[in-house]
Amino acid sequence: MAIRLADYEKDTKLDGDYAEQLAAVQARLEQIQVAHIVHKRRAIIMFEGWDAAGKGGTIQRLTSGWDPRYFEVWPIKAPTPPELARHFLWRFWTKLPPDGHINVFDRSWYGRVLVERVEGFASEKEWRRAYDEINEFEAQQKDSGTPVIKIFLHTTQEEQDKRLKARLEHPWKRWKLAADDFRNRDKREHYLTAMEDMFDRTDTRWAPWKVIDADHKKYARIAALTHIADVLEKAVPMKPPAADPEVVKLAKQHFDIDLED
Repeated sequence: MAIRLADYEKDTKLDGDYAEQLAAVQARLEQIQVAHIVHKRRAIIMFEGWDAAGKGGTIQRLTSGWDPRYFEVWPIKAPTPPELARHFLWRFWTKLPPDGHINVFDRSWYGRVLVERVEGFASEKEWRRAYDEINEFEAQQKDSGTPVIKIFLHTTQEEQDKRLKARLEHPWKRWKLAADDFRNRDKREHYLTAMEDMFDRTDTRWAPWKVIDADHKKYARIAALTHIADVLEKAVPMKPPAADPEVVKLAKQHFDIDLED
């Protein structure tokens, strides 16, 4: 079924207590991270969406209870000169997670078919070719045991404007804004066209998109975190592995605890 962003403009609000639901899903996510660590599994979580759609706040709540030694958050910005001198996916290969890690991308390789397409940083031949390159890249991750979870946070123009204005009016949040944010806003229709093409060409069975109505931040956070937890739980054994035989022996010797019971 085709993804159309207009279908995610229903002013969806959270039903129930936000603090309780957030605590519950974060507890699930903490256990899920431990399962990835002990079973040496890896995963990729990727966020796309409009400026001020809530990506950073959602990532903050996603990782708040995680062991920082076993995850990495990659904020993706414009490529550097050394990165521009290579294939556009090269800089993402260098950021993939090792065993036992979950890596989170705040924006991603989809910049090639979004901002680089709309702003003319990539030729039409390059961004059209990128759909197949991206699908193959994500299939390679899935086939090697690394699920790719793709979240898109969608806000209406009205809600985005309200958040951008709030940032402008807050002295300690103005740093989040740049001239590019205003240029992107002026090209919303061009971005909508690029996004629809992106969904049509890259919503695959091995790496499907999850679009979330993000006009209400609390709803969007719970929806995103719940989806991530659901997918990750299916990708990793949620039973602890057997204890090391040497640890079993020492536990009995020092504390009279029988770990084999």
